Amino acid sequence: MSEQNEDKSKGRLKIPHIYVILLTILLLAFVATFIVPSGQFDREVNENGTEVLIPGTFTEVDKTYLSFFDLMFAVPSGLIAAGEIIFGVLMIGGMFAVLERSGLVDIGVSKLGRTFHDRPVMIIAVLMFPLALLTTFTSAIELSIVFAPAVIPLMVRLGFDRLTALAAVLVSTVAGFTAAITGPATVGVAHEVSELPLYSGYEYRALIFLIITTIGIIFVSRYARKIKQDKTKSLVYGDGIDETFVGRDDITEVKATKRQMVAIVVLFAGILLMIFGLIQWGWYFRELGGLYLTIGIVIGLITGLNVSKIAETFNDGFKTILLGAMVIGFARAVSVILEDGQILDTIVNGTSQVVSAMPGALTAVFMMIVQGGFNFLVPSGSGQAVITMPIMSGLSDLVGITRQTAVLAFQFGDGFANILYPTSGYFMATLAIAKVGWDKWVKFIWPLLLVWYLLAVVFLMVAQYMNFA
Repeated sequence: MSEQNEDKSKGRLKIPHIYVILLTILLLAFVATFIVPSGQFDREVNENGTEVLIPGTFTEVDKTYLSFFDLMFAVPSGLIAAGEIIFGVLMIGGMFAVLERSGLVDIGVSKLGRTFHDRPVMIIAVLMFPLALLTTFTSAIELSIVFAPAVIPLMVRLGFDRLTALAAVLVSTVAGFTAAITGPATVGVAHEVSELPLYSGYEYRALIFLIITTIGIIFVSRYARKIKQDKTKSLVYGDGIDETFVGRDDITEVKATKRQMVAIVVLFAGILLMIFGLIQWGWYFRELGGLYLTIGIVIGLITGLNVSKIAETFNDGFKTILLGAMVIGFARAVSVILEDGQILDTIVNGTSQVVSAMPGALTAVFMMIVQGGFNFLVPSGSGQAVITMPIMSGLSDLVGITRQTAVLAFQFGDGFANILYPTSGYFMATLAIAKVGWDKWVKFIWPLLLVWYLLAVVFLMVAQYMNFA
């Protein structure tokens, strides 16, 4: 019997390592630079200081041929380009390692575990809705990287699996990001580029946010309830990894010391400062990384760790999250190749022509499809808005739909794919933290994505019908 099982396991399709997947995509992008004509749009700086493409100015240029050295240097260039994000991610790992060592994570797990011990599924909504709400106002979709290390041990101790925890953070953040009410990195940039009043149309987006977030919570809760009743139905059952996230299976009461109580106050003050910095000061990973480093050091000192132990703990945290940080740089390398080969503008021009040829009633839907395809190449929401929205907003004027609808199509196309495409650095980093394979995640998430995309079609058709402005 064991020989038969071994033969079956050998016959199964094994998904390559994430580095292999991303390097394969990088090679395909490199080959495309020899096939796709080089071209560029004229650019100008608008009144908001943003450099945007000028519709109707696309011209082919002399073919740019990249060398083997360009390919060889693409990954280092991607790591450098994503350096700010990578630094922030490493600091996240270090800070949470300090929180773990100082006992604050155990205190939080104990409190939530005892509160929801008799109704554990309720914790899904308690975690997901605030996280989605935070993301919808800040565009900080990378918060999944922040919360995953703390949520996974909690979920496992409550009798779920790490996939439940992964889904809770990814589904909530992508729901908030996609239906952003005031997301500065997506809606804000898209509105500026499209010359719309900043954050206008928020009422309709707020309704969309409530609908897709509620559906996401229901989807994750149903899976969590199934796992709670029968662990063998887990998509990661039997791999022995869940147990590595916790030191014990029971949930016991852990009382905080006076030092830990002070540290908890400091932690919440740091979170409030983070939210304020994101919304009011436009903080990104450079500032957030500095904040995480400061919080980790201060909490370590308050809870009695000496400076050497704090340094060692940060180093342990760096090791834990290093794979996720590296993945971000590898994903960014794809954009580097497309830009250096001067085919990114060519791709934008070609897709805009396809959209303009579609039936008027479905134009917004095809815009979403095009934006979704483009997100594979440029996984940055703000970057995609700057590149595509000058074309899509001008195109919307030509085909008779509002620019606000074009922005909504951009949100849907850019948003949902962030938890599907392997070029999405933060997404693959979160998978790496949870030690969940991309293939297992896709098997889990596709029904929800299908429902979300169908709803997106409905939302866009309604927006087009009511001249959403």
